Amino acid sequence: MMSVSDFLEAQNEQISSLYQSVLTCHWMAATTGNKEWSDKHERELSNYYKYFSNKQSFELVQYYLSQNEITSIERRQLEDLFHKMVKNQISLEKIKQGLALEKKIAERFTNFRPTFHYKETTNHEILDVLKHSLNEEERKEAWLASKQIGKVIEPSIHELIKVRNEQAKELGFQNYYEMCFNTQELNIDEVFHLFEQLLQLSEDSFQRVKFEIDEERAILFQLQKENLRPWHYVDPFFQEAPSIENQNMDAPYKEKDIVSIVTNTFTQMGFQIEDIVKRSDLYPRKNKNPFGFCTDADRNGDIRVFANIDESAFWTSVLLHEMGHGVYFQHINKELPFLLRFHAHTLTTEASAMFFGRLNKTREWQRLFLHENEEQMKSSEKMLQRQMLVSARWIILFTFFERQLYENPTQNVNKLWWKLVKEIQGINPPEETDYPDWAAKMHFSLAPVSYQDYLLGELTASQLSHYIQTHISENIYKKEVGAFFIEKFFKPGLSMHWNDLIRSATGEQLTPRYFVDEFMINSRKVDS
Repeated sequence: MMSVSDFLEAQNEQISSLYQSVLTCHWMAATTGNKEWSDKHERELSNYYKYFSNKQSFELVQYYLSQNEITSIERRQLEDLFHKMVKNQISLEKIKQGLALEKKIAERFTNFRPTFHYKETTNHEILDVLKHSLNEEERKEAWLASKQIGKVIEPSIHELIKVRNEQAKELGFQNYYEMCFNTQELNIDEVFHLFEQLLQLSEDSFQRVKFEIDEERAILFQLQKENLRPWHYVDPFFQEAPSIENQNMDAPYKEKDIVSIVTNTFTQMGFQIEDIVKRSDLYPRKNKNPFGFCTDADRNGDIRVFANIDESAFWTSVLLHEMGHGVYFQHINKELPFLLRFHAHTLTTEASAMFFGRLNKTREWQRLFLHENEEQMKSSEKMLQRQMLVSARWIILFTFFERQLYENPTQNVNKLWWKLVKEIQGINPPEETDYPDWAAKMHFSLAPVSYQDYLLGELTASQLSHYIQTHISENIYKKEVGAFFIEKFFKPGLSMHWNDLIRSATGEQLTPRYFVDEFMINSRKVDS
């Protein structure tokens, strides 16, 4: 039997090659819109996952993990391999079943066109109606149209949940949800305790925000607040807070060089992102994927941001967010083995991205980089509070429902959905609740058990912000702030468990307290 060091050296070399091929094809598919690159990416991704199904390698990983004499760096690599491999140790038949169902659902999401005003339409048009229309019947029809896909794919989702649970049980887990948490190094009880604490601690602030939003919507539609329904808000799931009335959040960005502003933001905090900018693809064009992401193509400095920026608050926030991922990748210790040259967890890289992505909504950033007036700064700050509290409730709703979906899939999940929506978001259900409205959210089927990471990232971002302002500098636009991130949060990469990383960087384990403090709304703020 080969030594653990020889085994890990071989694993790092082979996985590095597979990984780089996947990311290169993904980048080319996104930047060109070329189907050939998309197909190649799918093949390379399949090869990448197939690699982790090798039973002999999995047995070796388990054996090495049982040995006491391995180093902490070796153990972290083995743990990473274990989590990647254990999910792939199921029967080929079950894997094929799951992949076929996922492909079927993905194709239906891609090709489905809802019917609105007696003709096929797009999700973009539906969202536009929910954001701008004052016609209640039109809004209701648009909202109902947004849920049509749910009825179409509900049987396939239930079938997929059944297959996923069978896969998980084959590996010794109670269900798929538990398996995903386990392989993501998340403790279900700890995460849900954090979210329950957050619900309690933020209740007063959320109710104030919800009261204010409902007052505005009721006046807008000339209704009593108790008559508001899901279609009176600005998106189909109330995951986005309505804008503050009579405030154009994009106006301050017109005729501004967004890339220079973002670069300057990071420079003042001790980061150099010019090389990332040069390798990036930042502006919209024909056949280009409309979204944004950041990638470290080789885990050795080939970091790129993909975006479609314009002169708006949204795309400025996106660029700050993606560069937040970028500086994390940039400063992971390059002497670590390939497997550990990665973020400690999805939630930690999201924490970095969210910390920076929030900046353009803060008073100090707008004063420094946009030279805005007091009124605009106050509106942006208030909008950030609104959005954080509304999106936190949405993510908690999603995670609570998703857990029950896998733990008890035979219950009436449609009624469960609206029960939780009412309790957590405070939204009055439509007249008919026995309809799979939840299934219209693609993440339940195609990006399962991932939403919790976003909220954990938000909590971590607030904890980092609190620590920086109380221990490093009240003014965060200083090089000492970048030095803190680099040394305490970025450099360890995956060599530390995410829980240990947060505790090491901030002096305490993750808590919702600082998120609540940061976005708490008291009477004075609401009345202002």
